[in-house]
Amino acid sequence: MSSRLTSDFWVSAYVRRCHLEGGFALVRRRGAKEAGAIFLVIDRLDGGNDLYAPAPQSEADDTRGRSFERVLEAVDGLTIEERLARELRFDSDIWIVAVEDRQGRAFLDED
Repeated sequence: MSSRLTSDFWVSAYVRRCHLEGGFALVRRRGAKEAGAIFLVIDRLDGGNDLYAPAPQSEADDTRGRSFERVLEAVDGLTIEERLARELRFDSDIWIVAVEDRQGRAFLDED
């Protein structure tokens, strides 16, 4: 039995953390409740956006539950949307969480 948090629980906690730390976050797309992949779109509010995707399983640290890697940095919104459209064609169960933060923080442990 896995002790990994469900995607919906993790996303709820993540949105709450963003708000508590001064950012704004919302769920743009709900994916599979139990184990849908989660993508984070960080809008720096200056035209630049970052995209975080699930880290490959070999890089994931099971003690933290979920690991992410920044796959796009300081790109325009259209580039982000094109990447997300490709991900959705591959897996229709993904979650998309949008975060607005002028400092570009992703509010992950590595911040």
